[in-house]
Amino acid sequence: MLGYVRPTLDKYFMEIARVVATRSTCLRNNVGAVIVRDKQILSTGYNGAPSGLPHCLDIGCLREELKIPSGERHELCRAVHAEQNAIIQAAVHGVSLEGATIYTTHQPCIMCAKMIINAKIRRVVYGKKYADTNGLQFLRDAGIEIVYIPTE
Repeated sequence: MLGYVRPTLDKYFMEIARVVATRSTCLRNNVGAVIVRDKQILSTGYNGAPSGLPHCLDIGCLREELKIPSGERHELCRAVHAEQNAIIQAAVHGVSLEGATIYTTHQPCIMCAKMIINAKIRRVVYGKKYADTNGLQFLRDAGIEIVYIPTE
């Protein structure tokens, strides 16, 4: 095929993370995450309310109503973050994430960074910057490789 450029693995899995994000029920940011090891998807997650609870799409967003800036007052958010959901799904199904790469549409916040570190994920690839830069510093301090692939 003339003109076809095969995407790198990083771009391929980031595109999958973008598709996963379309399932998000958050009113502010649609975030998707894909965890991969040895070119195989281990788990996916998107941001939304915990299982069985009403979605923000249905009942609104307290953080939006209070005009809380992105990256602040995480405890008021109803949603479980995409990275958290991907790690939780792996745990539910007994899948080790040690040595894996997480592809996420947005830069991990500090809460997600802590979970990524403890899940022994070794590499983070993200596409959009986030107001909370403390997460990146935690990842660096833990020796985790960080790759930024800007997305529109």
